[in-house]
Amino acid sequence: MQKVRKGVITVAGLGTRFLPATKAMPKEMLPVLDKPVVQYIVEEMVASGVEEIIFVTSSQKRAIEDHFDRNFDLERQLKEDDKLHRIQDLIDLSKKVKFFYTRQSQPLGNGHALLCAREFFGDEPFVFSDGDSIIDAKTPVLKQLIKVFNKNKSSVVGVQRIEDKKAMMKYGNVYANETKENKLYKATQIVEKPSLKKVSEHGLIIGGMRYVFTKDIWNYLEKQRKGRGGEVWVADAVNAMAQRKPFYAYEYEGTYFDTGNKLSLLKTALHFAMKDEDLGGEIKELFRDL
Repeated sequence: MQKVRKGVITVAGLGTRFLPATKAMPKEMLPVLDKPVVQYIVEEMVASGVEEIIFVTSSQKRAIEDHFDRNFDLERQLKEDDKLHRIQDLIDLSKKVKFFYTRQSQPLGNGHALLCAREFFGDEPFVFSDGDSIIDAKTPVLKQLIKVFNKNKSSVVGVQRIEDKKAMMKYGNVYANETKENKLYKATQIVEKPSLKKVSEHGLIIGGMRYVFTKDIWNYLEKQRKGRGGEVWVADAVNAMAQRKPFYAYEYEGTYFDTGNKLSLLKTALHFAMKDEDLGGEIKELFRDL
């Protein structure tokens, strides 16, 4: 089995929930403290051993390319002002991974967006993430999934287990059989946002959209018909694949944050602010004063 060394992040969405802020700025570039959302995802991939990342973008996402590109004039000025430490992590990141970009010409769903990157991977396995979710974990979630992938030689999705059935209706549900390994399931079906009566009996949801795929996914994506909203969805192709190929779901260790709306982005920022050595105390005092 080939080493997992490439990843894809889909960032072509319009971000209408954050208008007017996202009229000129990609939603993936909205800050969580001092870093944009998408940088947290890139850092997770790099920490998991990924060496090359391709972004599937749209015409309005140039700021993402600029962010991960080196700006030597800025670096020179910061160095002269003894402030280079403020972007040193980003500089170090750019030395560890190569970035590539392709565009999704029309908003036809995340499955179509993923297909736009097919030529980049060939027959290699790869990791996949959307550009909205941050997962705070001691061991990067993708690293956890790659370990499962290397052992089982099959595609795997990261899942969380929740007990609130009404909350489960908001996510893709994974229907699966338990295996001999703790927290590892053999998936049989994936359903996006099921009704209350049909949620997963194991309480498994796709929290954070973290996948490791084999080349098999391409065949199912190419044949996948349009689904919800007249678009092609990864979850639908995965559902078809899980019914014909070994497909695993792993209950990862970590805390998932969806940054796709205003309240969840605020909660994410507060979580990381509380963990920050400089900000944590001030945040606690702020809430005591409210």
